[in-house]
Parts: sequence; C-alpha cells; structure tokens
Amino acid sequence: MTDLRPWPPGTATGIGSMPGTDALEAARIVIGELPQLPHVPELPDRGVGADMIGRTAALLVDLAVELVPSGYRVTARAGRDHRRGVDLLRSDLDALEEAVGSAGARPEVVKLQAAGPWTLAAAVELRSGHKVLTDPGALREFAVSLAEGLRAHASEVSRRLGAGAIVQLDEPGLPAVLAGGVPTPSGFGTVAAVPENEVAELLHSVLEALPVPRIVHCCAPRPPLALLRRAGADVLAVDAELLAGAPRATVDALGEAWDSGVSVLLGLVPAVQPPAQSSVPASVSGAVSSSGQPAARAGGPPTRAQLARPALDLVDRLGFDRAVLAERCLPTPSCGMAGATPEWARRALTLARELGQAFVDPPGSWSS
Repeated sequence: MTDLRPWPPGTATGIGSMPGTDALEAARIVIGELPQLPHVPELPDRGVGADMIGRTAALLVDLAVELVPSGYRVTARAGRDHRRGVDLLRSDLDALEEAVGSAGARPEVVKLQAAGPWTLAAAVELRSGHKVLTDPGALREFAVSLAEGLRAHASEVSRRLGAGAIVQLDEPGLPAVLAGGVPTPSGFGTVAAVPENEVAELLHSVLEALPVPRIVHCCAPRPPLALLRRAGADVLAVDAELLAGAPRATVDALGEAWDSGVSVLLGLVPAVQPPAQSSVPASVSGAVSSSGQPAARAGGPPTRAQLARPALDLVDRLGFDRAVLAERCLPTPSCGMAGATPEWARRALTLARELGQAFVDPPGSWSS
C-alpha cells in the first residue's frame, strides 16, 4: 500500500472536542501543543449546533435540521438551529486562522472531524419522527450531502490556513447500527441491524470523496476495524484501553492493518484527569509500581512509561518490532475532552506529543 502519511514519525494529535466555550483559546492550545498535526477544536459546551451531530448537520448541502425534544430532525428549510451551527463552524475557523497566524509557523496539515454517515443517520430523525437510518433513500441522500459538505469544508480549511486538510469521520454509533441496537422513536424497540456489506458500501461512498489519508474513529469496545478498512479508511482511530479487553479477532485486525501500512491514532492519554495513581510520596526518588514500571507521583498525572504501556504491550502481543509505534502510531487522548478541565486538556495534549517523541527515541527503561 502507498504511504499516505503527511506527517513525520512521532507525530501526535487530538481527537476533536475540548472543554469550555472559548474557540480562540482552544485553537491556541491545539496549535501550540500539536504543531505537526493540529485539529480543528470542537466545543460542545456551547450548546445547540456545537455538539457532534449539530455541527456535522451544519455541513450538509441542501439539507437542514432543527432541534426538537427528541433530538435533531430534518426540516424543510434552514432555521435558527441550523444557522447557529453554521455560524459556530465559521467562528471556529476564524479562531483557528488567528491562532495559526499568531503562532508564526503554519502546520503542514490540519485535521477536521465530523460524524460519519451511520452515526449521523442513527441520530437524526426524518420529519416523520423515524430515524434517517430506516429510509434507504434518505440514507443515500444524507451520505451524498455529507460527502459534498465535507469536501467543501476541507477545501475552506486548506484555503484559509494554507495547509493540507484531512478528515476524521467519527463513528461511535456504528457498532449499534451493525448490532441492531439503535432505539426506535417509541423507545420500546430497535431498528433492524444493517448488514456489513451495506455499511461498508455507504461509508466507502463518503470516504472516497475525501482527501487522503482518510481517518475513521470508533471509540467502542469492539470497533469493526476490518470493516472500516474494507470501506476505505487509510487511518484507524481507537482507544487503547478498550482494546486491552477486546476479542482476539479485533486485536488481530489491528495487527493486519499495521502490517498493510495503515496508521493508527491510538488513544493512550486519559480524556479526563485520572485520580492519583499511587500513594508513593513525591519525595521518594525512583519509586516503581508492582509491575516494575515507574510509579506516578501522588496527586500527579500518570508517567509517560505508564501511558505508553498499553501500546508497548499491544505491539509485543502482536509480534511487531516496537519501531512500528514511531512509524504507524499517533498518540492521542483516549477520546474527546469536552469533559476535561482546561488544565488537563492542555496537559493531555502535551503528554500525547511527548509520547510521540518517546516512540521515536524510547527511553532505555522501555526496553523490557
């Protein structure tokens, strides 16, 4: 497979969402901490139109939504809710453009995020009250509209920032679509499971319209990695902690992806600040945990060695040389950070960047 990576070894990035409501501050943090692959920050705390579904719906071409008590619903014409989503997107790009200009150095590439077609279709209702997911014609119409909107959005990001733009599709709802777990409007039933070949075909129709490399993120315990690759994902994004308890088939699918040259955004840094990892006093020099790894300081964040351990164990389990982590693994927070404190959000991105650097030049203590 052709190497599509527009980033150097050891690069880190974020998943998408950040805490708070200040778009400029979020953009400055992302640009400062993730210079090689910054992402367009999402700030769902701002409310309607800023959440993943409302934000993605604002990108749709010739389709509009409004907010009703049960969630987002298709509407005949763009109203206040839809226009709010569009305005928030525009202000986010204004903020990112200002942050890039102030930084003095433009990134080579920027990542933007949107809900994938299946997660979007499982969340948005038709005017009848039924999910878009239940209507094959509406499903195709949404996929075409989403692909067109994402193409235009990526082009605008690229033009305004003077950088390449790549897209991450977020598909947290995909496992429920495959398993028949999406609830009906009544809440007493579920929408029938969608066959894998149909899921892959529709997802492919959106991915093929996007600039490469195309990223698909699924933070479920059992992400359908083989299906995502079959649909055309060039990069997979998963939570390392959830992989630890995943079936062997899921882990093997990740190994096959690495073996074929696919890169992985690996969630290694907690999305919210973890509690103190150890009661060892900070004054105790060289303290180690029962596993032989350096212990975290009491009240402090986990160490790089602790954060890296799931990645090291994963490559060891799969039989890869650990150098694959520098070449084909981008450390990220475990998921979006809307629930984090501002202080932890900044620290988490710093830790992800430091992990990427350590994968290129690993400390001697990581040799075992």
